[in-house]
Amino acid sequence: MLYYLFRYLEEFGIPGSHMWTYISFRSLLTLILSLVISAWFGEYFIKWMKRHNVSEAQRDKSIDPYGVEKKGVPTMGGVIILVSIIVPCLLFGRLRNIYMILMLVTTIWLGALGFADDYIKMKITKDGLKPIYKLIGQTLLGLFVGLTLWLSPDAVIRENVTMQRSGNQEIVVHKSEKVKSTCTTIPFVKNNNLDYTELVSFCGKYKTAAGWLLFVIMTTIVVVAVSNGSNLNDGMDGMTAGNSAIIGVALGIFAYVSSHIEFASYLNIMYIPESQELVIFICAFIGALVGFLWYNAYPAQIFMGDTGSLAIGGIIAVTAIIIHKELLIPILCFVFLMESLSVILQVNVAKWGNKRGKKLRVFKRAPIHDTFRVKPGQLAPDVKVFLNWPKGCWLESKITVRFWIITIIMAALSIITLKIR
Repeated sequence: MLYYLFRYLEEFGIPGSHMWTYISFRSLLTLILSLVISAWFGEYFIKWMKRHNVSEAQRDKSIDPYGVEKKGVPTMGGVIILVSIIVPCLLFGRLRNIYMILMLVTTIWLGALGFADDYIKMKITKDGLKPIYKLIGQTLLGLFVGLTLWLSPDAVIRENVTMQRSGNQEIVVHKSEKVKSTCTTIPFVKNNNLDYTELVSFCGKYKTAAGWLLFVIMTTIVVVAVSNGSNLNDGMDGMTAGNSAIIGVALGIFAYVSSHIEFASYLNIMYIPESQELVIFICAFIGALVGFLWYNAYPAQIFMGDTGSLAIGGIIAVTAIIIHKELLIPILCFVFLMESLSVILQVNVAKWGNKRGKKLRVFKRAPIHDTFRVKPGQLAPDVKVFLNWPKGCWLESKITVRFWIITIIMAALSIITLKIR
């Protein structure tokens, strides 16, 4: 809203109004405001939740190896994150921008879905919202995002083309026309654009429509997978907020270079007009998460809950899809991927063992972060564990920081893919 106000005032020659045209200026204001809101609103929100006795017992002494019992800690801390993202974006963002609209819809939709799950856990049943309902909600969002990017005339790119100059020197130019495109980026490949329509070329004259359908399906899969991965990662104080803030920094860099034609040409990547508004949103995202860590770092004063974790995963997924970097998700969100795979492996091996009268486990516990805090002898003696590592147990804060370090390494590797091909 302030963006449009100052652009209007610029017509009257008001000093300083032109500053609002600079993406760097608005991004930094957004980052600062989201941090302030998260820290300030967070304190009042925690007090209000405690006053109204809104809490859940997330872990007890039987799970924590050091006997730390976390009862009476408020949940639904994701509300702090959502407010800290939405308010700065409404103030400093261009609200008619298709990408800003998609990000706000993603935040509100998955935030509401997670809020419903947290509310049901506290008021009705500890199991929360049935998994099928969460899956339906995530799928609907994925379909909405994919179809919007397909059908909206504002969601376009300018393709990058490598041309030969005199001699062997190569230059990159971007086609002058803006086009709808199902291209995406393949990491570590020189000519790193993959067109989904080429994968369905057997459809003949219908291959363009088939390519877009494949893109919509891919979008839905990415949204569901990353959202659930983020949800599974939310099991220790500061874990998801820290990992997601690091991922957000990498996504912000990708969004910025994709929206800047000179950087896009230098790096030989697609130029996505108007995607600079994603930088505004990502700055709000990072600021909200860092501010939330003020209260969520060990020992947590508030838990994020599904209100935050589902929305965080959706935000990461949709941002990657908009900038055509969804194939980087396995690298960038490596920790989320490992959390999901550990649960899938653990559940399926346990079922396979139960059919044969055996108690089999791949890890001591799943998701994978829980396996690092199991004391020797804590598991039942008749349980056979294939990967019985580590032998001891780690402090929760040490596990969290080490997962952050892994995410920093993977985020750096993701950024390096811009040059290493």
